[in-house]
Amino acid sequence: MIVIALFMFIFIVFALGFLYFWGINPGEVTVFLTSDLSYTLPTTIMLICVLLLGLLIGNGVHIFSAFLLSFRNWKGGRRQKKAEEISSIYRSGVGRLLSGDLKKARTLLQKAVDRDPQRVDSHLALASVALQEGNTQEGIDLLQKARDLDPKGLEVLFKLATTFEEAGRLEEAMGIYKELLSSDGDNRKAMRALRDIQMDLGAWQEALELQKKIIKVSSGPKADTEKTTLLHLRYEVARQNFENGERDLAIETCRDIIKKDAGFTPARVTLGDAYRQAGRNEEAVRIYQDGYKALKKSVFLARLEDHYLHAEDPAALLAFYRSQMQADAEDLLLKLYLGRLCLRLEMVDEAMQHLTDLETSNVEFTKLHLLLAEAQRRRNHIEEAVSEYQKALGIDHHLRLGFVCESCNAKFSEWHSRCPECKTWDSLVLPERKQIQDAKLLEEPKMIPHGAREE
Repeated sequence: MIVIALFMFIFIVFALGFLYFWGINPGEVTVFLTSDLSYTLPTTIMLICVLLLGLLIGNGVHIFSAFLLSFRNWKGGRRQKKAEEISSIYRSGVGRLLSGDLKKARTLLQKAVDRDPQRVDSHLALASVALQEGNTQEGIDLLQKARDLDPKGLEVLFKLATTFEEAGRLEEAMGIYKELLSSDGDNRKAMRALRDIQMDLGAWQEALELQKKIIKVSSGPKADTEKTTLLHLRYEVARQNFENGERDLAIETCRDIIKKDAGFTPARVTLGDAYRQAGRNEEAVRIYQDGYKALKKSVFLARLEDHYLHAEDPAALLAFYRSQMQADAEDLLLKLYLGRLCLRLEMVDEAMQHLTDLETSNVEFTKLHLLLAEAQRRRNHIEEAVSEYQKALGIDHHLRLGFVCESCNAKFSEWHSRCPECKTWDSLVLPERKQIQDAKLLEEPKMIPHGAREE
Protein backbone atom coordinates (compact mmCIF):
# COMPACT_ATOMS: atom_id res chain seq x y z
CA MET A 1 0.00 0.00 0.00
CA ILE A 2 2.82 2.41 0.83
CA VAL A 3 4.49 1.72 -2.52
CA ILE A 4 1.25 2.40 -4.42
CA ALA A 5 0.64 5.60 -2.45
CA LEU A 6 4.18 6.73 -3.16
CA PHE A 7 3.75 5.96 -6.83
CA MET A 8 0.48 7.93 -6.95
CA PHE A 9 2.13 10.87 -5.18
CA ILE A 10 4.98 10.93 -7.68
CA PHE A 11 2.51 10.68 -10.57
CA ILE A 12 0.45 13.63 -9.24
CA VAL A 13 3.57 15.76 -8.73
CA PHE A 14 4.75 14.89 -12.24
CA ALA A 15 1.31 15.75 -13.76
CA LEU A 16 1.11 19.06 -11.90
CA GLY A 17 4.62 19.93 -12.99
CA PHE A 18 3.79 19.02 -16.57
CA LEU A 19 0.67 21.24 -16.56
CA TYR A 20 2.62 24.06 -14.93
CA PHE A 21 5.41 24.01 -17.51
CA TRP A 22 2.89 23.64 -20.33
CA GLY A 23 1.05 26.71 -19.10
CA ILE A 24 4.06 28.97 -18.93
CA ASN A 25 5.64 27.58 -22.16
CA PRO A 26 2.83 27.79 -24.76
CA GLY A 27 5.15 27.75 -27.77
CA GLU A 28 6.06 24.88 -30.10
CA VAL A 29 9.39 23.42 -31.25
CA THR A 30 10.09 22.04 -34.72
CA VAL A 31 12.69 19.28 -34.90
CA PHE A 32 14.11 18.32 -38.32
CA LEU A 33 15.24 14.73 -38.63
CA THR A 34 16.14 15.22 -42.33
CA SER A 35 15.79 18.14 -44.70
CA ASP A 36 12.32 16.87 -45.67
CA LEU A 37 11.21 15.24 -42.41
CA SER A 38 10.36 17.28 -39.33
CA TYR A 39 8.12 17.17 -36.28
CA THR A 40 6.52 20.10 -34.50
CA LEU A 41 5.75 19.52 -30.82
CA PRO A 42 4.83 21.68 -27.86
CA THR A 43 7.89 22.77 -25.91
CA THR A 44 6.76 20.97 -22.79
CA ILE A 45 6.19 17.70 -24.66
CA MET A 46 9.61 17.97 -26.24
CA LEU A 47 11.20 18.55 -22.82
CA ILE A 48 9.40 15.59 -21.32
CA CYS A 49 10.44 13.35 -24.27
CA VAL A 50 14.05 14.35 -23.88
CA LEU A 51 13.94 13.59 -20.13
CA LEU A 52 12.27 10.23 -20.70
CA LEU A 53 14.76 9.31 -23.41
CA GLY A 54 17.65 10.20 -21.10
CA LEU A 55 16.18 8.12 -18.30
CA LEU A 56 15.62 5.23 -20.69
CA ILE A 57 19.19 5.31 -21.95
CA GLY A 58 20.60 5.70 -18.44
CA ASN A 59 18.55 2.84 -17.05
CA GLY A 60 19.42 0.71 -20.06
CA VAL A 61 23.12 1.24 -19.53
CA HIS A 62 22.72 0.52 -15.82
CA ILE A 63 20.76 -2.67 -16.46
CA PHE A 64 23.31 -3.83 -19.05
CA SER A 65 26.23 -3.12 -16.70
CA ALA A 66 24.48 -4.96 -13.89
CA PHE A 67 23.92 -7.92 -16.21
CA LEU A 68 27.59 -7.98 -17.28
CA LEU A 69 28.72 -7.79 -13.65
CA SER A 70 26.40 -10.63 -12.67
CA PHE A 71 27.64 -12.72 -15.61
CA ARG A 72 31.26 -12.09 -14.71
CA ASN A 73 30.64 -12.94 -11.06
CA TRP A 74 28.92 -16.14 -12.12
CA LYS A 75 31.73 -17.05 -14.47
CA GLY A 76 34.40 -16.08 -11.89
CA GLY A 77 32.63 -18.16 -9.29
CA ARG A 78 32.72 -21.16 -11.58
CA ARG A 79 36.43 -20.60 -12.27
CA GLN A 80 37.15 -20.25 -8.57
CA LYS A 81 35.20 -23.38 -7.76
CA LYS A 82 37.04 -25.27 -10.51
CA ALA A 83 40.40 -23.93 -9.27
CA GLU A 84 39.57 -25.01 -5.72
CA GLU A 85 38.62 -28.48 -6.92
CA ILE A 86 41.85 -28.80 -8.93
CA SER A 87 43.89 -27.51 -5.97
CA SER A 88 42.26 -30.12 -3.76
CA ILE A 89 43.12 -32.86 -6.27
CA TYR A 90 46.67 -31.51 -6.57
CA ARG A 91 47.17 -31.46 -2.80
CA SER A 92 45.87 -35.01 -2.51
CA GLY A 93 48.25 -36.10 -5.27
CA VAL A 94 51.24 -34.44 -3.60
CA GLY A 95 50.26 -36.05 -0.32
CA ARG A 96 50.24 -39.47 -1.97
CA LEU A 97 53.58 -38.70 -3.59
CA LEU A 98 55.14 -37.81 -0.25
CA SER A 99 53.74 -40.97 1.34
CA GLY A 100 55.25 -43.12 -1.43
CA ASP A 101 51.98 -44.18 -3.08
CA LEU A 102 53.18 -43.40 -6.60
CA LYS A 103 50.34 -45.16 -8.40
CA LYS A 104 47.61 -43.14 -6.67
CA ALA A 105 49.72 -39.98 -6.89
CA ARG A 106 50.03 -40.41 -10.66
CA THR A 107 46.26 -40.85 -11.04
CA LEU A 108 45.42 -37.74 -9.03
CA LEU A 109 48.10 -35.51 -10.52
CA GLN A 110 47.27 -36.59 -14.07
CA LYS A 111 43.67 -35.66 -13.33
CA ALA A 112 44.83 -32.25 -12.11
CA VAL A 113 46.84 -31.73 -15.30
CA ASP A 114 43.91 -32.81 -17.49
CA ARG A 115 41.53 -30.44 -15.67
CA ASP A 116 43.94 -27.51 -16.00
CA PRO A 117 46.85 -28.00 -18.43
CA GLN A 118 48.17 -24.51 -17.56
CA ARG A 119 49.09 -25.33 -13.94
CA VAL A 120 52.87 -25.44 -13.63
CA ASP A 121 52.90 -27.04 -10.16
CA SER A 122 50.85 -30.01 -11.38
CA HIS A 123 53.37 -30.68 -14.16
CA LEU A 124 56.24 -30.44 -11.67
CA ALA A 125 54.64 -32.87 -9.22
CA LEU A 126 53.74 -35.33 -11.99
CA ALA A 127 57.34 -35.11 -13.25
CA SER A 128 58.52 -36.03 -9.75
CA VAL A 129 56.28 -39.12 -9.87
CA ALA A 130 57.72 -40.15 -13.23
CA LEU A 131 61.30 -39.64 -12.03
CA GLN A 132 60.71 -41.68 -8.87
CA GLU A 133 59.23 -44.44 -11.02
CA GLY A 134 62.42 -44.41 -13.11
CA ASN A 135 60.75 -42.90 -16.19
CA THR A 136 63.42 -40.27 -16.77
CA GLN A 137 62.40 -39.24 -20.28
CA GLU A 138 58.76 -38.84 -19.27
CA GLY A 139 59.87 -36.68 -16.34
CA ILE A 140 61.97 -34.52 -18.66
CA ASP A 141 59.06 -34.15 -21.10
CA LEU A 142 56.77 -32.98 -18.28
CA LEU A 143 59.39 -30.54 -17.07
CA GLN A 144 59.77 -29.20 -20.61
CA LYS A 145 56.00 -28.56 -20.70
CA ALA A 146 56.25 -26.75 -17.36
CA ARG A 147 59.09 -24.71 -18.81
CA ASP A 148 56.95 -23.74 -21.80
CA LEU A 149 54.28 -22.51 -19.38
CA ASP A 150 56.76 -20.62 -17.20
CA PRO A 151 59.96 -19.96 -19.19
CA LYS A 152 61.57 -17.91 -16.43
CA GLY A 153 60.44 -19.99 -13.45
CA LEU A 154 63.46 -20.75 -11.24
CA GLU A 155 61.94 -23.90 -9.73
CA VAL A 156 61.18 -25.34 -13.16
CA LEU A 157 64.62 -24.52 -14.59
CA PHE A 158 66.52 -25.87 -11.58
CA LYS A 159 64.47 -29.07 -11.55
CA LEU A 160 65.04 -29.59 -15.26
CA ALA A 161 68.77 -28.91 -14.97
CA THR A 162 69.27 -31.30 -12.04
CA THR A 163 67.28 -33.98 -13.88
CA PHE A 164 69.54 -33.61 -16.91
CA GLU A 165 72.54 -33.93 -14.58
CA GLU A 166 71.24 -37.10 -12.97
CA ALA A 167 70.55 -38.53 -16.42
CA GLY A 168 74.15 -37.82 -17.43
CA ARG A 169 73.10 -35.23 -20.02
CA LEU A 170 75.60 -32.67 -18.78
CA GLU A 171 75.71 -30.47 -21.86
CA GLU A 172 71.94 -29.93 -21.67
CA ALA A 173 72.17 -29.23 -17.94
CA MET A 174 74.88 -26.65 -18.62
CA GLY A 175 72.61 -25.01 -21.18
CA ILE A 176 69.83 -24.61 -18.60
CA TYR A 177 72.18 -23.15 -16.00
CA LYS A 178 73.57 -20.70 -18.55
CA GLU A 179 70.01 -19.71 -19.44
CA LEU A 180 69.35 -19.08 -15.74
CA LEU A 181 72.45 -16.93 -15.45
CA SER A 182 71.57 -14.93 -18.56
CA SER A 183 68.53 -13.55 -16.73
CA ASP A 184 69.93 -13.67 -13.18
CA GLY A 185 73.69 -13.22 -13.39
CA ASP A 186 74.24 -13.33 -9.61
CA ASN A 187 72.39 -16.58 -8.95
CA ARG A 188 74.97 -18.37 -6.80
CA LYS A 189 73.19 -21.71 -6.85
CA ALA A 190 73.22 -21.79 -10.65
CA MET A 191 76.85 -20.67 -10.77
CA ARG A 192 77.96 -23.37 -8.34
CA ALA A 193 76.01 -26.06 -10.20
CA LEU A 194 77.50 -24.97 -13.54
CA ARG A 195 80.98 -24.86 -12.00
CA ASP A 196 80.61 -28.40 -10.63
CA ILE A 197 79.62 -29.71 -14.06
CA GLN A 198 82.61 -27.98 -15.64
CA MET A 199 84.82 -29.61 -13.00
CA ASP A 200 83.32 -33.02 -13.79
CA LEU A 201 84.06 -32.43 -17.49
CA GLY A 202 87.61 -31.29 -16.78
CA ALA A 203 86.94 -27.77 -18.08
CA TRP A 204 89.18 -26.30 -15.38
CA GLN A 205 89.80 -22.89 -16.93
CA GLU A 206 86.06 -22.25 -17.40
CA ALA A 207 85.38 -23.45 -13.85
CA LEU A 208 88.11 -21.12 -12.56
CA GLU A 209 86.64 -18.08 -14.30
CA LEU A 210 83.20 -18.88 -12.94
CA GLN A 211 84.61 -19.38 -9.44
CA LYS A 212 86.01 -15.85 -9.52
CA LYS A 213 82.47 -14.56 -10.12
CA ILE A 214 81.12 -16.75 -7.31
CA ILE A 215 83.59 -15.23 -4.85
CA LYS A 216 82.45 -11.72 -5.78
CA VAL A 217 78.87 -12.50 -4.71
CA SER A 218 79.76 -14.70 -1.70
CA SER A 219 79.90 -13.51 1.89
CA GLY A 220 80.18 -14.88 5.40
CA PRO A 221 81.69 -18.29 6.26
CA LYS A 222 80.95 -19.61 2.77
CA ALA A 223 83.32 -17.05 1.27
CA ASP A 224 86.31 -18.82 2.88
CA THR A 225 85.21 -22.14 1.42
CA GLU A 226 84.87 -20.55 -2.02
CA LYS A 227 88.37 -19.08 -1.76
CA THR A 228 89.73 -22.55 -0.98
CA THR A 229 87.90 -23.91 -4.02
CA LEU A 230 89.43 -21.13 -6.11
CA LEU A 231 92.87 -22.23 -4.97
CA HIS A 232 92.14 -25.84 -5.91
CA LEU A 233 90.87 -24.81 -9.33
CA ARG A 234 94.00 -22.74 -9.88
CA TYR A 235 95.97 -25.89 -9.12
CA GLU A 236 94.01 -27.95 -11.64
CA VAL A 237 94.67 -25.32 -14.32
CA ALA A 238 98.38 -25.41 -13.39
CA ARG A 239 98.43 -29.20 -13.55
CA GLN A 240 96.78 -29.01 -16.97
CA ASN A 241 99.43 -26.50 -18.06
CA PHE A 242 102.14 -28.87 -16.85
CA GLU A 243 100.66 -31.77 -18.81
CA ASN A 244 100.47 -29.56 -21.91
CA GLY A 245 104.16 -28.69 -21.67
CA GLU A 246 103.73 -25.21 -20.14
CA ARG A 247 106.12 -25.93 -17.25
CA ASP A 248 107.09 -22.38 -16.37
CA LEU A 249 103.47 -21.32 -16.01
CA ALA A 250 102.73 -24.38 -13.88
CA ILE A 251 105.76 -23.73 -11.66
CA GLU A 252 104.80 -20.11 -11.12
CA THR A 253 101.21 -20.98 -10.19
CA CYS A 254 102.16 -23.86 -7.87
CA ARG A 255 104.67 -21.71 -6.00
CA ASP A 256 102.01 -19.04 -5.48
CA ILE A 257 99.49 -21.65 -4.27
CA ILE A 258 102.01 -23.02 -1.73
CA LYS A 259 102.54 -19.48 -0.39
CA LYS A 260 98.79 -19.16 0.17
CA ASP A 261 98.26 -22.73 1.48
CA ALA A 262 101.43 -24.51 2.55
CA GLY A 263 99.44 -27.63 3.47
CA PHE A 264 98.10 -28.28 -0.04
CA THR A 265 99.99 -31.44 -1.03
CA PRO A 266 99.14 -31.59 -4.78
CA ALA A 267 100.77 -28.19 -5.45
CA ARG A 268 104.02 -29.35 -3.83
CA VAL A 269 104.02 -32.65 -5.72
CA THR A 270 103.35 -31.04 -9.10
CA LEU A 271 105.94 -28.33 -8.44
CA GLY A 272 108.55 -31.03 -7.75
CA ASP A 273 107.48 -32.97 -10.84
CA ALA A 274 107.77 -29.83 -12.98
CA TYR A 275 111.27 -29.17 -11.67
CA ARG A 276 112.28 -32.76 -12.44
CA GLN A 277 110.92 -32.54 -15.95
CA ALA A 278 112.83 -29.29 -16.45
CA GLY A 279 116.04 -31.00 -15.30
CA ARG A 280 116.19 -28.99 -12.08
CA ASN A 281 116.66 -32.11 -9.96
CA GLU A 282 118.14 -30.45 -6.87
CA GLU A 283 115.15 -28.14 -6.60
CA ALA A 284 112.79 -31.08 -7.12
CA VAL A 285 114.48 -33.07 -4.34
CA ARG A 286 114.29 -30.06 -2.03
CA ILE A 287 110.55 -29.69 -2.72
CA TYR A 288 109.89 -33.40 -2.04
CA GLN A 289 112.01 -33.41 1.13
CA ASP A 290 110.50 -30.20 2.49
CA GLY A 291 107.06 -31.54 1.62
CA TYR A 292 107.61 -34.68 3.66
CA LYS A 293 109.09 -32.80 6.60
CA ALA A 294 106.15 -30.42 6.68
CA LEU A 295 103.24 -32.73 5.88
CA LYS A 296 104.42 -36.33 6.54
CA LYS A 297 102.72 -37.57 3.35
CA SER A 298 103.96 -40.81 1.77
CA VAL A 299 103.69 -39.44 -1.78
CA PHE A 300 106.85 -37.39 -1.17
CA LEU A 301 108.77 -40.51 -0.12
CA ALA A 302 107.50 -42.33 -3.20
CA ARG A 303 108.68 -39.44 -5.41
CA LEU A 304 112.09 -39.41 -3.73
CA GLU A 305 112.48 -43.16 -4.22
CA ASP A 306 111.53 -42.87 -7.85
CA HIS A 307 114.06 -40.08 -8.41
CA TYR A 308 117.01 -41.59 -6.55
CA LEU A 309 116.56 -45.17 -7.76
CA HIS A 310 116.14 -43.94 -11.33
CA ALA A 311 119.40 -41.98 -10.87
CA GLU A 312 120.99 -45.15 -9.39
CA ASP A 313 121.84 -43.27 -6.21
CA PRO A 314 120.16 -45.21 -3.36
CA ALA A 315 122.86 -44.07 -0.96
CA ALA A 316 121.58 -40.49 -1.07
CA LEU A 317 118.06 -41.73 -0.36
CA LEU A 318 119.30 -43.85 2.57
CA ALA A 319 121.13 -40.83 3.91
CA PHE A 320 117.96 -38.75 3.84
CA TYR A 321 115.91 -41.49 5.49
CA ARG A 322 118.46 -42.02 8.25
CA SER A 323 118.84 -38.30 8.91
CA GLN A 324 115.08 -38.04 9.23
CA MET A 325 115.01 -41.03 11.57
CA GLN A 326 117.53 -39.26 13.79
CA ALA A 327 115.30 -36.17 13.79
CA ASP A 328 112.14 -38.18 14.53
CA ALA A 329 112.74 -41.74 15.71
CA GLU A 330 108.95 -42.26 16.18
CA ASP A 331 108.13 -41.70 12.50
CA LEU A 332 106.54 -45.07 11.69
CA LEU A 333 105.70 -44.10 8.10
CA LEU A 334 109.39 -43.43 7.46
CA LYS A 335 110.24 -46.75 9.12
CA LEU A 336 107.96 -48.51 6.63
CA TYR A 337 109.62 -46.89 3.62
CA LEU A 338 113.10 -47.33 5.06
CA GLY A 339 112.43 -51.00 5.80
CA ARG A 340 111.14 -51.55 2.28
CA LEU A 341 114.14 -49.77 0.76
CA CYS A 342 116.53 -51.84 2.85
CA LEU A 343 114.77 -54.98 1.66
CA ARG A 344 115.11 -53.88 -1.98
CA LEU A 345 118.83 -53.27 -1.37
CA GLU A 346 119.23 -56.72 0.27
CA MET A 347 119.92 -55.10 3.64
CA VAL A 348 117.66 -57.70 5.19
CA ASP A 349 118.63 -57.40 8.86
CA GLU A 350 118.09 -53.64 8.94
CA ALA A 351 114.84 -54.11 6.99
CA MET A 352 113.62 -56.63 9.60
CA GLN A 353 114.48 -54.21 12.39
CA HIS A 354 112.35 -51.38 10.96
CA LEU A 355 109.47 -53.60 9.85
CA THR A 356 109.37 -55.42 13.20
CA ASP A 357 109.20 -52.06 14.97
CA LEU A 358 106.04 -51.38 12.98
CA GLU A 359 104.48 -54.74 13.80
CA THR A 360 105.22 -54.42 17.53
CA SER A 361 103.58 -50.98 17.46
CA ASN A 362 100.25 -52.69 16.66
CA VAL A 363 100.35 -51.62 13.02
CA GLU A 364 98.37 -54.18 11.02
CA PHE A 365 97.93 -54.19 7.25
CA THR A 366 98.45 -56.65 4.40
CA LYS A 367 101.50 -55.11 2.75
CA LEU A 368 103.43 -54.96 6.02
CA HIS A 369 102.96 -58.72 6.44
CA LEU A 370 104.04 -59.26 2.83
CA LEU A 371 107.22 -57.25 3.43
CA LEU A 372 107.92 -59.18 6.63
CA ALA A 373 107.24 -62.47 4.84
CA GLU A 374 109.68 -61.54 2.07
CA ALA A 375 112.32 -60.54 4.62
CA GLN A 376 111.90 -63.86 6.48
CA ARG A 377 112.07 -65.74 3.20
CA ARG A 378 115.33 -64.03 2.28
CA ARG A 379 116.70 -64.99 5.68
CA ASN A 380 115.59 -68.55 4.93
CA HIS A 381 113.18 -68.56 7.89
CA ILE A 382 110.47 -70.46 6.01
CA GLU A 383 108.01 -71.07 8.86
CA GLU A 384 108.06 -67.40 9.88
CA ALA A 385 107.66 -66.40 6.22
CA VAL A 386 104.65 -68.72 5.82
CA SER A 387 103.10 -67.28 8.97
CA GLU A 388 103.43 -63.74 7.63
CA TYR A 389 102.00 -64.78 4.25
CA GLN A 390 99.02 -66.30 6.06
CA LYS A 391 98.47 -63.06 7.96
CA ALA A 392 98.68 -61.11 4.71
CA LEU A 393 96.12 -63.39 3.08
CA GLY A 394 93.85 -63.49 6.14
CA ILE A 395 94.15 -67.26 6.46
CA ASP A 396 93.70 -68.93 9.87
CA HIS A 397 94.31 -72.50 11.00
CA HIS A 398 90.69 -73.43 10.26
CA LEU A 399 90.96 -72.08 6.69
CA ARG A 400 87.86 -69.93 7.18
CA LEU A 401 86.73 -68.20 4.00
CA GLY A 402 84.94 -65.34 5.72
CA PHE A 403 81.92 -63.28 4.70
CA VAL A 404 81.25 -59.96 3.05
CA CYS A 405 78.15 -57.74 3.16
CA GLU A 406 76.52 -57.36 -0.25
CA SER A 407 75.18 -53.94 0.77
CA CYS A 408 78.20 -52.15 2.25
CA ASN A 409 81.13 -54.53 1.44
CA ALA A 410 82.16 -54.82 5.10
CA LYS A 411 84.15 -58.02 5.79
CA PHE A 412 83.67 -60.43 8.71
CA SER A 413 85.24 -63.69 9.80
CA GLU A 414 81.96 -64.94 11.28
CA TRP A 415 78.44 -64.93 9.80
CA HIS A 416 75.82 -62.55 11.19
CA SER A 417 72.11 -62.54 10.48
CA ARG A 418 72.30 -58.75 10.24
CA CYS A 419 75.30 -56.76 9.05
CA PRO A 420 76.90 -55.04 12.09
CA GLU A 421 77.95 -52.12 9.87
CA CYS A 422 74.97 -51.16 7.69
CA LYS A 423 72.28 -53.09 9.65
CA THR A 424 70.99 -54.95 6.58
CA TRP A 425 69.48 -58.40 7.18
CA ASP A 426 70.53 -61.51 5.26
CA SER A 427 73.31 -59.69 3.38
CA LEU A 428 76.44 -61.63 4.41
CA VAL A 429 77.77 -63.99 1.74
CA LEU A 430 81.03 -65.59 0.63
CA PRO A 431 83.22 -62.83 -0.88
CA GLU A 432 83.76 -64.79 -4.08
CA ARG A 433 80.18 -66.10 -4.31
CA LYS A 434 79.25 -64.36 -7.57
CA GLN A 435 82.52 -65.35 -9.24
CA ILE A 436 81.96 -69.00 -8.27
CA GLN A 437 78.30 -68.98 -9.31
CA ASP A 438 79.08 -67.46 -12.69
CA ALA A 439 81.92 -69.89 -13.42
CA LYS A 440 81.41 -73.19 -15.27
CA LEU A 441 83.52 -76.33 -15.39
CA LEU A 442 85.23 -76.70 -18.73
CA GLU A 443 84.90 -80.47 -18.76
CA GLU A 444 83.25 -83.30 -16.91
CA PRO A 445 85.01 -83.62 -13.51
CA LYS A 446 86.74 -86.92 -12.78
CA MET A 447 85.68 -88.93 -9.74
CA ILE A 448 88.72 -89.72 -7.58
CA PRO A 449 88.27 -92.47 -5.00
CA HIS A 450 88.81 -91.46 -1.43
CA GLY A 451 92.46 -91.78 -0.45
CA ALA A 452 93.63 -92.17 -4.05
CA ARG A 453 95.84 -89.67 -5.89
CA GLU A 454 95.26 -88.44 -9.39
CA GLU A 455 97.87 -89.81 -11.80
